[in-house]
Amino acid sequence: MTDISKDIAIAILVIIALVGFISGEFIISSTLFAATTIVSNLKANRKRTRDGQLLWD
Repeated sequence: MTDISKDIAIAILVIIALVGFISGEFIISSTLFAATTIVSNLKANRKRTRDGQLLWD
């Protein structure tokens, strides 16, 4: 997947999670928020290591 398609997928998951939260499905929305956070952090960490920076987080 390209970066733009990953960003679009993350945005769609966040929107679905917000709709789930508003409708009262808290377990599903919490799971989707967690999934988008993990995917977003993995993407950011891969980008930093590709640039040659050391990660000690």
